[in-house]
Amino acid sequence: MTAAGASPLAVLGSGSLAAYWRFHRAVAAAQLAAWLPAGRRLLVDISGPRSGSAAQAAAAGHRVVRVRWAPAGPEPARAGDLPRYARTGAVQGAAVPPALPQRPAGGRMVTVAAEPASLACLAGGCADGVIADDSALSRHLMAEDLAAEIARVLRPGGELLCCVDSLVLGMAILAEQHRWAHLTDVPHAEVVLVPWPDGTITRCFGAAQFRDLLTEAGLDVRWIRPRTVLSPSTVDHVLRREPGAIARLVRAELAACAQGPAGDDADEPFGIYLLAAARKPG
Repeated sequence: MTAAGASPLAVLGSGSLAAYWRFHRAVAAAQLAAWLPAGRRLLVDISGPRSGSAAQAAAAGHRVVRVRWAPAGPEPARAGDLPRYARTGAVQGAAVPPALPQRPAGGRMVTVAAEPASLACLAGGCADGVIADDSALSRHLMAEDLAAEIARVLRPGGELLCCVDSLVLGMAILAEQHRWAHLTDVPHAEVVLVPWPDGTITRCFGAAQFRDLLTEAGLDVRWIRPRTVLSPSTVDHVLRREPGAIARLVRAELAACAQGPAGDDADEPFGIYLLAAARKPG
């Protein structure tokens, strides 16, 4: 999603959304920084292509395996390219680009290409944490399979930070496309699949559905919150008047999320993205 052209979020207000997306990226970076564990850990990042979470985690001193979903039939990976205790032994279904690993300051990042929704190249219980930002689970319609893979690679006590498209976003897109019959069915649907103008389909979640997805994978959900509470119009208004106020806006956003209801307890979800933190029981 970009602010250019006909945005699916045009229903949220007129004008460019460039200021809001700049604010959104700053909030995501601050939320990740608050979640990152202390010390030097092995993290698996399966975030979507717009996320910079892997580089941020590596810059913070962690060892990061960045998973990119590749077309079917990739070439075999070299086991030596993966961190020692992340290897399955005979690594299958993944390919490591020859120019990698990259080595950001303070940490190490290795990028692997894997079959969609599969983490078969990683050993069970190898990861201290998994980052699934930029709607990673929403991009896989069988999100249950990917959630189970996340639970498998996490060690006992390992942590997950995950972001998905919310029902609010899905309903806004359906309304903009005049899909009124589909919009009427959303409150009663167990699975909500939303077509985007570019032909892709993503899966949108309410807070209760999001909790069920992670719980059924065997994870303990710590909290579920909207990624942002401040509206695009509010952010745009403040930044037009004071372009340098983004840091203050981010602090206000983090405080609002911490003090407000944590999405999972609300009757209806709010915010266009939902963010969850979960832990594998130890």
